[in-house]
Amino acid sequence: MDIQLSKNKPAASGDSQQMKTLAECLNSLQSQGFETQFKAHKHGLQSLKTEKIFQPQDVKIAHYYRFEGESDPSDNSIAYAIETHNGEKGTLVDAFGPYADSAVTKFIKQVEEIHK
Repeated sequence: MDIQLSKNKPAASGDSQQMKTLAECLNSLQSQGFETQFKAHKHGLQSLKTEKIFQPQDVKIAHYYRFEGESDPSDNSIAYAIETHNGEKGTLVDAFGPYADSAVTKFIKQVEEIHK
């Protein structure tokens, strides 16, 4: 599966202000209930809150946001808003481009349900 990414967009359709920074995005997502942080590793996606490990079929990507550094083109990041099959909601942040974490890339490519 090839994932096409676009520039960052407001987290909610009613949000008229475009988020310009990763911190603004994460704050907005947290206010929408995406409170857990996730970490990808060889066994799956781990919740840092509950320590539960999820497989790609156990999650959906509700939204994703890509950020590009203004002064440094290599300063790219992507934030994923993730919902698990058991209702846990949180975020996963990774670099975008050559500095991307291969465990995150591999996991995301296996997720079947990705929304923008």
